[in-house]
Amino acid sequence: MRLVIYEDKDMLRESLKMMLSAMPDIEIAGDFNNCETVEQDILQLKPDVVLMDIDMPVKDGIYGVEKIKSINPEINVIMHTVFDDDSKIFRSIEAGADGYLLKNTPAAKLHEAIIDVTLGSSPISPGVARKVLNAFHNKPSKQNFDLTKREKQLLQLLVEGYTYKRISRECFISMDTVRSHLKNIYTKLQVNTGKEAIAKALKHRIVTD
Repeated sequence: MRLVIYEDKDMLRESLKMMLSAMPDIEIAGDFNNCETVEQDILQLKPDVVLMDIDMPVKDGIYGVEKIKSINPEINVIMHTVFDDDSKIFRSIEAGADGYLLKNTPAAKLHEAIIDVTLGSSPISPGVARKVLNAFHNKPSKQNFDLTKREKQLLQLLVEGYTYKRISRECFISMDTVRSHLKNIYTKLQVNTGKEAIAKALKHRIVTD
């Protein structure tokens, strides 16, 4: 898959390029130190996934994800940042981010997240997932959409930022079974993606908060 990286720290950007380009399933299509030319970059490079820093000069990552989603909503954008404060998390999600990972995420987990986001998962660092859940405390609306106990368990794990592979290990089921359950969940929730499922699960308090 084609990956574009936005990161203003030169050493980190080069490190990410070196590490991820070594993966057989990833091609580094381009890398930039801010989002000033993001529209041109995306139209020219046509990435499948974008790894997006937030705090960059000139034009930051939240501006970047908004522009990318306006060009092509199918491009998956994972925020990759040191910030775990509520404001930046929710501004990123509202802008259309498909995942939110902190920069202390191990290399293997980062690679796994990049793969999983193209399969419909929404990778989120555990601490960030807890903040998202806490923000929806005491919401009055609560429905379960006729989800089974198993489906609610998988949806809970998805909201907590688990990848498909980690859900498979946690529940002792195959990856194909995970995908089958999630397909049923999406149908019942009337959504098409993991990000939409998470948003609906939180809005209607389907998951434990």
